[in-house]
Amino acid sequence: MRPINLFFKAAIAAILSSSMQLFAAEPTDISRHDFFYAGESKQPRLFVARNQPVGKGIGAVPGRVAWVHAPGVAKWDGRTGLWVEDRWNDQKLADNMINETVAVVGGKENAKEGWNAMFRNFNQRHGKGKKGYRKGEKIAVKLNLNNAITHRDTIELNSSPFVTLALVRSLVNEGGVAPSDIIICEPSRAITDSIYFKVHREFPEVTFIDNIGGEGRLKCEYYPDALTYSVDNGKMARGLAKCIVDADYVINSALLKTHSGPGVTLTGKNWYGATDIALQWRKNAHNNVSQDKRNGKPGYKTFVDFIAHPDLGGKCLLFLIDGTYGSRDVNGAPYPKWQKEPFNGDWACSIIASQDPLAADAVGMDLIIGEWPEFGSLNYCDEYLREAASIPNTPSGTVYKVNDRPLTEPLGLMEHWNNAQDRHYEAIDLVYRKVD
Repeated sequence: MRPINLFFKAAIAAILSSSMQLFAAEPTDISRHDFFYAGESKQPRLFVARNQPVGKGIGAVPGRVAWVHAPGVAKWDGRTGLWVEDRWNDQKLADNMINETVAVVGGKENAKEGWNAMFRNFNQRHGKGKKGYRKGEKIAVKLNLNNAITHRDTIELNSSPFVTLALVRSLVNEGGVAPSDIIICEPSRAITDSIYFKVHREFPEVTFIDNIGGEGRLKCEYYPDALTYSVDNGKMARGLAKCIVDADYVINSALLKTHSGPGVTLTGKNWYGATDIALQWRKNAHNNVSQDKRNGKPGYKTFVDFIAHPDLGGKCLLFLIDGTYGSRDVNGAPYPKWQKEPFNGDWACSIIASQDPLAADAVGMDLIIGEWPEFGSLNYCDEYLREAASIPNTPSGTVYKVNDRPLTEPLGLMEHWNNAQDRHYEAIDLVYRKVD
């Protein structure tokens, strides 16, 4: 039950003074860094060196990231049936994970107080006064169902129905949110039956919106040309889902996965699914999504515009990464199980969450790198985080804008931990909880 970052304080004290200069919105040295530790295989090349924080923390507890670990919440044997079946998942543990996550992120003793702290912090940051949620305010939960183009369940890894139900339960029972104010959405894909029926049976007033509609789901509508990029971004989608734009708050419920393009699939990439892209992914542009994996040349990154947009990252109450299974492959069934400590041959059985979009993805990224350092697309996968944390002095020289106004502050705090064994951060406030 102790925060992981209590360890090895003495070992890093000597470098603290040199690290502190990077707390402001200054870019790190653009030289590349190989993450190599004694006894480990060679790590991917990254832009930001370990324990060299960039940017400024956001949230009720600035820079706080919860890592909640519940061994046994995911138990699929990798062969029999589908991983979404009740026999392979523990709903009670999922409920406990979400409530513990909310309490930790909010810096409180329980989920009720945690939700209130997050709502109050969010509204204060957005000039609405230090108020909590009020009935009638809409909350859109953006899932990641990138592998679903019909309502039928498949073996591929998508958002967990158990985590989704746990999140809705917590919002309603602990957060005091009216079920009729909750929208479960996946604008670019289909919401599968396992998610729809599990939530709908318990909360029939919750609205479901996806790309195809029907069978209890509404078909998503879009505001055209609602997204303006900071540079000429070619044929990238510009429409945004009305259900997200019209919401008062958004929860970004992403997945803990690698990706052959940008290296990782976390909350930054999950925003792509809020645009008016085609159901068939091959028909869509993916401009400036992937980094220069070979040479590490800095460049504009689309994800930064997603994070900065007032109706996407700017409207997000909570950034949540569902790692109950986690996967080394963007497509297909969850695979393989996680071998490193504390997983020890089990599924990741973890949730990573923060009110800080960069800190959440930084921890998720470090977990992936620590487990599968050999994955080739991880080279320079931290570029979008470095760009977002370095505003207005970005290494690429890009002037990121919102409504044609240049951004003047970093979008959050990013940092890599010292190594995959100690998992120590200087600025990110990582709190580990093991629940049962």
